[in-house]
Amino acid sequence: MARHPKWVRAILSDDDLAAIARAVAEAEGHTSAEVRVHLDHSCEGDALQQAIKVFERLGMHRTAARNGVLVYISVTDRKLAVIGDKGIHERVGEAYWQGLVAAVRERLRQQQSRDGLVFALAEVGRELSRHFPRRPGDKNELSDDVSLGSR
Repeated sequence: MARHPKWVRAILSDDDLAAIARAVAEAEGHTSAEVRVHLDHSCEGDALQQAIKVFERLGMHRTAARNGVLVYISVTDRKLAVIGDKGIHERVGEAYWQGLVAAVRERLRQQQSRDGLVFALAEVGRELSRHFPRRPGDKNELSDDVSLGSR
């Protein structure tokens, strides 16, 4: 795996990033949905608004069932957002996302970044598999690797 920027290594090692990619693959293994994790160095505004921009830039809004989910972290600013596209959001509601963010935020506060993200991915994977089970012919359309914003 390539050497990552210092701001990424401040919270996640290469082993952590590999474990997160495996957790994404596991979450997607039982659903037709796409799941991504994105790290930005900083976020000047609202994390949710930035997550929406990243969601669209990554093409996550192009799934047929509108069931993509993005976990977004701004490392330096310690901001977090989890966004689900229309298909999954209609099924789980705002309270689900808020609860998930709170649970991950607590793990991040305890400097358990890897555990927090793996937990979030497992939770999201369970919900997605319940509402959007994997079907024959489903393929992984997007990379499972953690995507990184520029510094």
